[in-house]
Amino acid sequence: MPTSFLNNLNSDFRSATFTAVISDLHLSEAEPVNLRFPLWKKFKTRQFFFDDIFTNFLKHIEECANGAKVELILNGDVFDFDSVMALPDEPIFHISWLERHRGLYARPERSQFKISKILEDHAEFMQALSGFINRGHRVVFIMGNHDLEMHFKVVQEEILKHFSIPLENRIQVRFIEWFYISNQDTLIEHGNQYDPYCLCEDPINPYVKGYNYIALKLPFGNLACRYIMNGMGFFNPHVDTNYIMSLAEYVKFFFRYMWKAQPGLIFTWFWGAMATLVHSFIDRLSAPIRNPLRIEDRISYISEKSNAEPRMVREMKELFVAPAASNPMLLARELWLDRAFIIFLGFFLIFQLFVFIRAVLDISIFWAFIPLFALLPFFLFYSRSINSHVSGYKEPDDRVLAMTSAITKVKRIIYGHTHHSRHEIIGAVEHLNSGCWSPAFLDLECTKPLDQKTFIWIAPTKAGPRKAELKKFFDGKSELTKPAVR
Repeated sequence: MPTSFLNNLNSDFRSATFTAVISDLHLSEAEPVNLRFPLWKKFKTRQFFFDDIFTNFLKHIEECANGAKVELILNGDVFDFDSVMALPDEPIFHISWLERHRGLYARPERSQFKISKILEDHAEFMQALSGFINRGHRVVFIMGNHDLEMHFKVVQEEILKHFSIPLENRIQVRFIEWFYISNQDTLIEHGNQYDPYCLCEDPINPYVKGYNYIALKLPFGNLACRYIMNGMGFFNPHVDTNYIMSLAEYVKFFFRYMWKAQPGLIFTWFWGAMATLVHSFIDRLSAPIRNPLRIEDRISYISEKSNAEPRMVREMKELFVAPAASNPMLLARELWLDRAFIIFLGFFLIFQLFVFIRAVLDISIFWAFIPLFALLPFFLFYSRSINSHVSGYKEPDDRVLAMTSAITKVKRIIYGHTHHSRHEIIGAVEHLNSGCWSPAFLDLECTKPLDQKTFIWIAPTKAGPRKAELKKFFDGKSELTKPAVR
């Protein structure tokens, strides 16, 4: 493996005095303002970039450390590859029809283009991080579900290239596959490995081989964002309530905002949902690229970067949930394709029935609406009886927390992924969630921001052991949030 890819293993990351953890920034390319429909992906426009706030945040944590070195953990979904729709002007690869309409596939040269586009649009973010690193601090990128494409070495190299830092300072930057142990007292991971809709099936061997190309196997949640959300720009993917609604709420939302911009929304949804279902099923059947002679080397490499032992890597992998793609019917329900099939089947059977009746009796076709209306209550009852498990996922359960603590020998565990900040004691384990920084709004007009900007600050105490606090950053300062109690 080239030395540049081992970019930091000679640097001592095992000890840390001050650690700051943030997650779910969801940086993407700047969406051009749509003059005809200004609400189209408004949350992605440059108006809501927070690069300047992030710059002030770095200055703030440096002040809090009083001159000591800070370990900054960017805990997953820092970059949102799935929402990037930009295409190269002069591509060196073939771009399919689907890629033109829903974004580039997760392949090395395509992912390299996407990260370069993100970083160009977020130059201030990279400049702030570069200054932070040049002042002697270190940065750890942990991969989440939306930035799985950081697995590609060309993507990591592209990120390092965009840093304005000397080559010798690259050892202060580290890319982590899924978990990291800070100072031997805190486990930090994004948390998507316990979400059946968002896990990377095998972060040790994440690649699959297609015909003349190598790609990443993406989880269902990523594919739904690409094929459905990217084509339905009035829904904000950063807030569940923006896109998980009842049938009545969808109808109301459509006629209030979308009927002029997307009159054919139902067809956009249907083919996007079908593409998601088919791609998820095909990916589930794809075998990862494995080299039996290199497995132990790969595990050792991951463990060294994570400040862990090789056995911890193997044992942590055993805690992963089964991917939802193992159950196509479950995915069909999440995508509403089951309801679409019931409606289609109902119309088809009633039409066939009336074709047969009209061959005998001369009756109006409008009589077909009687059985349709009679079946409507049963359809509504079925629709209401189905709950989305995507929105139901919250945090890893007590068993996972206890097992993770026993495997890694820590008593403090930090996650991201859910976008909900938390601080609680569960059994013998201190559990925290760093919340999110993403452009999340409760309304389409982007006037009601969630605006968490929360982070976790771990600092030494007079008694000796480090203490973790959940804080919120605003106006150049931070304050403690009220911890959740369980």
